[in-house]
Amino acid sequence: MEKHNKRSKFSGTIGFVLAAAGSSVGLGNIWRFPYLAAKDGGGVFLLCYIVLALTFGFTLLTTEIAIGRKTAESPLTAYKKLHTKWGWIGILACLVPVIILPYYCVIGGWVLKYFFTYLTGGGGLTVSDAYFTSFITAEGEPVIWFLIFLGATAVVVYRGVNHGIEKCSRIIMPVLLVLIVGISFFSLTLAYTDGSGVTRTGLQGFGMYLIPDLQA
Repeated sequence: MEKHNKRSKFSGTIGFVLAAAGSSVGLGNIWRFPYLAAKDGGGVFLLCYIVLALTFGFTLLTTEIAIGRKTAESPLTAYKKLHTKWGWIGILACLVPVIILPYYCVIGGWVLKYFFTYLTGGGGLTVSDAYFTSFITAEGEPVIWFLIFLGATAVVVYRGVNHGIEKCSRIIMPVLLVLIVGISFFSLTLAYTDGSGVTRTGLQGFGMYLIPDLQA
């Protein structure tokens, strides 16, 4: 009897693009990227980031997509299907997400905690460093939020590509885009003090962010 292997697939290009963007644009770009850019040269850091994204990043992305389309296999078995001696690459490709999953779930738990605090009217408390310190040192609470985020992630993955990952990406990614645009415009209205103690406007900081200063 013929065996049919039904695999969950994306329903269209938009769903795939949003899911791919969600896997690369997330907490790191919003939470970690800004202060690293400010600390490591502003425009110079951004220039190096763009060069690496267009070379290594784009090459790896298109390679993974091409391998997936050709083999129609998961990362675990796709490389072995291309060449019998490349099976270890598939194992490594699956180990990397497993290793970084706890890290992202911890940060995701923090985000959910702050989001819940804002919804319950305690947004003013979260701006102080003492609030974060008291939260991460509290007995059991960070673990609870970690498990909540991990459970939500497991539910999305369990529902499959079409009804889980794609469906959530179609909602979350547009919301994320609106938030990023809103935060960006709000940042331009702020003033900040640089390392030399000089107070600058948000527009001046935007110029430092975009224009590389190779003499700095």
